[in-house]
Amino acid sequence: MKKLCSLALAAVLAVSMSAVCSAKQKDTVNTDGSTSMADVMGALTEVFREKEPDITVNYSGTGSGSGISGVLDGTCDIGLSSRELKQEEMDQGAVAHVIALDGVAVVVNPKNTVTDLTTEQIADIFTGKITNWSELGGADAPVAVYGREDGSGTRSAFEEIVGVEGACVYTNEYGSTGDVIGNVASNENAIGYASLSAVDESVTAAKVNGVIPSEDTVKDGSYTIQRPFVMVTKDGVELSEAAQAFLDFASSEEAEEYIRAAGAVYPN
Repeated sequence: MKKLCSLALAAVLAVSMSAVCSAKQKDTVNTDGSTSMADVMGALTEVFREKEPDITVNYSGTGSGSGISGVLDGTCDIGLSSRELKQEEMDQGAVAHVIALDGVAVVVNPKNTVTDLTTEQIADIFTGKITNWSELGGADAPVAVYGREDGSGTRSAFEEIVGVEGACVYTNEYGSTGDVIGNVASNENAIGYASLSAVDESVTAAKVNGVIPSEDTVKDGSYTIQRPFVMVTKDGVELSEAAQAFLDFASSEEAEEYIRAAGAVYPN
């Protein structure tokens, strides 16, 4: 009799453990996409973990294009894009939820004296028409043009806004915003672009058409090289309760202070 009771208890425990594991699996939210959104995602997930300790939000930074593809093919719950959705992506069911705005800063080495550029000059630099800093009143030194890899949301936004889409001549291309900043910081002759939220004292964010990139100038539109930070879902696919809760939080007014603390701009 005792043996039967023990077996019955073991069976109940096994079922209970299975239910717990299933519940934990359901309470995991997988996000994937833009590396430029890393700081914003870090801030939001940290606060959300305190609000909802039973929900785990995972973040993978593989690039905007990959994140959008991931949500469309079902390999992640929420995609992350640091550019507007393309028409063909929306035709496949991609739905944009803008949670923040971000300036794309044009960054140079702190030793560079050229710190105010027009949009036309930036276009000429990145398409190879201007190849020496002396042409802009700077040192007699060749310009090293750094940018992101093909498929990056930052690259797509920058090239589209500046009007150089598909025409850039890069000295080097990098897989993350951090790599661009780090390499501009180590080369006096380099220029690149990076999410404003990721810019630190190791580089100088140049004025564009006389306007310094900042939260205020992005929000009022006077700094023109800017793009949205987007959470992407798929039309007709219902999110899990956990994923919906995270999306609702990230889109709420409650998230404003954390988005701003991460260096991005609250859109409303």
